[in-house]
Amino acid sequence: MPTEVLKVDPVSPDSAVIEKAASFIRQGKIVAIPTDTVYGLAVDFGNPQAMKRLYELKKRPLNKPFTIAVASEESLERLTRDAGPLAYKLMERFWPGPLTLVLKSAGLIGNTGDEHSSTTYGEPSRTTIGLRLPNNRVALRIIEESGCAVALPSANYSGQNPACDAREVLSALKDSIDLIIDAGKVELGVESTVVDLSTANFKILRQGAVSKAEIEALAKLKKVLFVCTGNSCRSVMAEGLLKKALKDKNRLDVEVLSAGISAYGGQPATQETLRLLAKAGAGVYEAHYSRRITKPMLYSSDLILAMENIHEEHILNMAPAVRSRLYLLKEFAKIPEIDLNIPDPIGQSTAFYEMTFSAIKEAVEKIVELV
Repeated sequence: MPTEVLKVDPVSPDSAVIEKAASFIRQGKIVAIPTDTVYGLAVDFGNPQAMKRLYELKKRPLNKPFTIAVASEESLERLTRDAGPLAYKLMERFWPGPLTLVLKSAGLIGNTGDEHSSTTYGEPSRTTIGLRLPNNRVALRIIEESGCAVALPSANYSGQNPACDAREVLSALKDSIDLIIDAGKVELGVESTVVDLSTANFKILRQGAVSKAEIEALAKLKKVLFVCTGNSCRSVMAEGLLKKALKDKNRLDVEVLSAGISAYGGQPATQETLRLLAKAGAGVYEAHYSRRITKPMLYSSDLILAMENIHEEHILNMAPAVRSRLYLLKEFAKIPEIDLNIPDPIGQSTAFYEMTFSAIKEAVEKIVELV
């Protein structure tokens, strides 16, 4: 049958067209859809017959698995395991966008319990998964509406140039696919960069829209997160003091931030905190506004330093995978005290605030050489 072509507004796509494309994917058909990079072929990854047809159409060897297109960042946590800080830094910087991340699989896609399972046209079981979140409204809506794990290789035969508009898709693949969603020419016209993060050292498998230099710069950047309760005093003190110490040493390779386990977003730092930071020459936080910790924030941090045991417990309940990089501030600074907690000065006297600030300053001075 001739390939059906449906035009759609790239900014405000017709819901009926989106639903038809999603329905075709659920039925095991092949649908060409736009992304931010090139047009792709959307297929239900969990449908063996559809995947068999896709492999044959693409003339692609079975040892080259297809990327999964996702509609939200939450998929990284759900579909992968042991994703380190670099994966989340890259996600924060380039998702949605032209970057594919190859990570260890959590084994949640496919009928046999693996994302590239033997159900997909006899492909051998794999332990890694490639994920991409395209920066394209039409693609994201179709992926989300389909309710499937969507394989999304470029809309061309393997080894040929990818298609950048619906006309090129139709010219290349003629009547071998079922539907083309025509949203005009793609934004970039260059395939996504593919980064393998499944081993200790990252590897760029394909250079695309994101440059090698951009990825290497993020890989070199360390992120330190200080955590307290409300993110209005202790963690702000630590953030300010460490930023000053790093600036004094001309260290540009460390990002420092702070958050609270019970923070109300948008609260300013306390006046005593600002006074003490200013006195220490680190008084640049008058514009600080509190924020609550999130999973992506924790996962993207190379080092997480909490003020009290209660903060550690809260963090581990949220994100058990960060255990190996979570410490009490005094513990990491190797301050030999029986009680490693730094108590909350909120509602306490000026003298108590000064005592808290002094304890944090001592710890920060020791850890500045360790990060």
